[in-house]
Amino acid sequence: MNSEFSVAVHSLVFLNHRGTTLSSEELAKNVCTNPARIRKIMAKLKKAELVATKEGIDGGYHFIRDPSTVTLREVSEALEMRFVSATWQSGDTDMKCLIASGMAAIMDDIYGQLDQLCQVHLDGITIQMIENRIFHYETQELL
Repeated sequence: MNSEFSVAVHSLVFLNHRGTTLSSEELAKNVCTNPARIRKIMAKLKKAELVATKEGIDGGYHFIRDPSTVTLREVSEALEMRFVSATWQSGDTDMKCLIASGMAAIMDDIYGQLDQLCQVHLDGITIQMIENRIFHYETQELL
């Protein structure tokens, strides 16, 4: 997992709270990253129809959905995120040992199941819930 998810969620909550169009520079300042990174992530969110863009001197990004219906699962899907995965696998499928040749597929299945559980959990958390928690409108845990 990379930090794109955190940047995306932060940006959406900030755009929702401000209720206006903000430039990548303004978003980057609040997120504490660079504008190019914001633009890359916002392009994915725009493709998923979570934000829209406005051209011109007062241009930028604005949140176009109801924050109480946008789940973190939807954000993660827009970014094509995997929360649980491995970049290295033990064993080798060409080995005669059943453990060595079968372990990678078994572990991939386990990681896939764990990733699905993460997605199910995120389906119960909305952008509005995060904003409410930040401003103490809600004190309960986010699932």
